[in-house]
Amino acid sequence: MPLVLFDMYWGHELWGDFAPAWPGGAYAFTGVVGALVPVVFFAWVAPLTRMDWKRSRARSLARVAASLPGLGACYLVAGVIATTVRPKRRRDWDSGCYSEGGPCWVHVHYPWLWVVGLVSTLVAAALLITLLVRLSRRATPTPPSTSAPPADPTPGSPTGTGGRRPPA
Repeated sequence: MPLVLFDMYWGHELWGDFAPAWPGGAYAFTGVVGALVPVVFFAWVAPLTRMDWKRSRARSLARVAASLPGLGACYLVAGVIATTVRPKRRRDWDSGCYSEGGPCWVHVHYPWLWVVGLVSTLVAAALLITLLVRLSRRATPTPPSTSAPPADPTPGSPTGTGGRRPPA
């Protein structure tokens, strides 16, 4: 229901007035919206991945609450994208569809809108994955090296070999 209300009340103004006035025009606006798709999805899902109901219910509920702004942002971005969807049946393409800012109008004036949005989504997702992989590598400690030189013999060892076996 929020997506339908978004389309009804703000869709025409968004694509008819706001997107063309964006620095770089409607294609740049679409690039920003496309780049936001993986970012807001990550903001929604990231807190949920650390939940553990068995350990602490209160902390898990806090993580659910922390994911709600990401869910709201997902709805907002999905609403912006949904306002460009044309009706399935051509007979439903009335004057409202072709009015300024309507979905048919957007596709006539910006025919490559979907390509820009898709490419920016894929690029942002690749950059986000690369960043997460680098951060996870940095966070995991490296195992100790096994190529260290042998330990010096200790004076208390009976063979003077520092706990190692004597050479055969």
